[in-house]
Amino acid sequence: MTQKVMLLKLADLVLWTENPRDPIRGDAKDQDIVDKALFDTHGKWGLPKLAKEMGDYYDFSELPTVVFHGQHPVVYDGNRRVVLGKIKMRLVSADGVLSSDLPTFPEEIPCNVCSKEVALTNVLRKHADSGSWLPLERDIFLHKHMKRPKSPFLVLEERTGIISANPYMNQRFVKEEILRDDVLAKIGLKIDGDTFHSKHTSEETAAILADIAQKVRDKVISTRNNRGDIIGVLDSSTQEMLATNQTKKFKNVKDSKDSKDTFESAVRQKQARRTHPKETPIFGGSLYLESGDVNNFYRDLADLYNFYASNKHKFSQSFPSVIRMALRLLVETAAQDIGEDLATYVRTRFKDSKALLNQDQKTTLSTQNVTESSVVALLQIGAHNYAAASNIDQSIAVSFILGGILTNSHGKAPAK
Repeated sequence: MTQKVMLLKLADLVLWTENPRDPIRGDAKDQDIVDKALFDTHGKWGLPKLAKEMGDYYDFSELPTVVFHGQHPVVYDGNRRVVLGKIKMRLVSADGVLSSDLPTFPEEIPCNVCSKEVALTNVLRKHADSGSWLPLERDIFLHKHMKRPKSPFLVLEERTGIISANPYMNQRFVKEEILRDDVLAKIGLKIDGDTFHSKHTSEETAAILADIAQKVRDKVISTRNNRGDIIGVLDSSTQEMLATNQTKKFKNVKDSKDSKDTFESAVRQKQARRTHPKETPIFGGSLYLESGDVNNFYRDLADLYNFYASNKHKFSQSFPSVIRMALRLLVETAAQDIGEDLATYVRTRFKDSKALLNQDQKTTLSTQNVTESSVVALLQIGAHNYAAASNIDQSIAVSFILGGILTNSHGKAPAK
């Protein structure tokens, strides 16, 4: 249980790729992790809030937990603080983040250096039940690092991808009250160790889980509604399927890409049937821009989004990243047209453009973390992070502010 405090250079500290908060591929560099933390599409990092809470300077009483992997000191706990330090010291790039908004950091900080076993135990103690990890992240950590058996929640995710595909399913009450053994048995599903069994075909199983996910998303099932009556709120077609297959034998649901594609397709189709008839317009509505390349690009992008919004069931869940990439290219085109770089073009017009938005649009910006300091980074993910750019709600929020910015720089002059 040896632990010792050592002064280590911020420049030498290595961010942990297996951070349960938001794991990334094993060969990722510090810059990749910082990019992911800044984009923060699921609100897992909260760097602006942490920077504000830290105050004017780094507090030496809050020690990162560090494990040496050979000669490299890897940060197992305290990654968020170290990210802010690396940005402040310009050890990594962070478009859109103002250094003046961050606490001051020394070149060396005290760290709790210990063995991997001690570090993992400390991380588990501090975070497992604190609310900083979601249920799926907690279960992954317990299995991967603490060698605990896989939970039914984790097995179901590995076989179907239903939780990662529907982030609103990653809730404690869903794990403990819906996707637990006795409830699964009532709908003809069974988790046995590391295997997943169903009385239904793959397509039927996917349809059942998609129906449940839809009910959770729409809050038909929640901590306040229909607790303990899962079957009673499912679609009549789903209930009929459960009754028809009740006497059938369980069959193993294989772990394969085809199986996960079946579940993803079922969820998309379910969502398409439930889509509200009126989609939120991109840019908040029509823009009236001067004739030229910027206006042509804007109109093509608006048409592309409208086609996507009307045909979502035909596209993969990754297609929205194309919209984000196009937003970035549109802004670059507009900035170049008036001789400015992208960051200057956006930041100098952000406040005035935000003031023109209605309250609902401002609330959407806040909900999706679109701020003056984050908007440039959110645009940059269109070029650097395909997965993170797939958050269509955040892209629409970004488009709201861009609508005002484009109108500011390229708006059509009123007729005299």
